[in-house]
Formats: sequence, structure tokens, C-alpha cells
Amino acid sequence: MAERKKFLLRVDPDVFDAVQRWADDDLRSVNAQIEFLLRRALGEAGRPVREGRPPRRGRPPRNLDTGEERQNR
Repeated sequence: MAERKKFLLRVDPDVFDAVQRWADDDLRSVNAQIEFLLRRALGEAGRPVREGRPPRRGRPPRNLDTGEERQNR
């Protein structure tokens, strides 16, 4: 799994308590609950999370394992 981003999130204590109760009910950590809610909100907004990295642009790298070389140098 890729390394996860860390950031500070400041929320109202009442909001945090409500999320904590919800996370407890769903057997999740608060962090996992917030990520779940963010992913769901992104999907509902038509902005789904892309899994993995986007494909690289440009010419693919030369395959050195098969001895393949570029024809037009």
C-alpha cells in the first residue's frame, strides 16, 4: 500500500463526538470513518477517487530484459 498523507484536522468537539460514536457503531477508527465519509461524499459529488497512480505519459521505457532496442536512433 502507498504511504498515507498526514494532516491536521480541526473540528468542533461535538462533530468529533458524533463521528466517534458513528465509527464505534461501524467498528471503525475515527480516521477510517472520516476517510469513508470523504470517499462517499466524493463519489456522490461525481468526483470518485482514482485508485493507483494515473498512467505515465510519453514513450514507454525500453524493455532491457528482452534486449529490445529502439529501431530509429
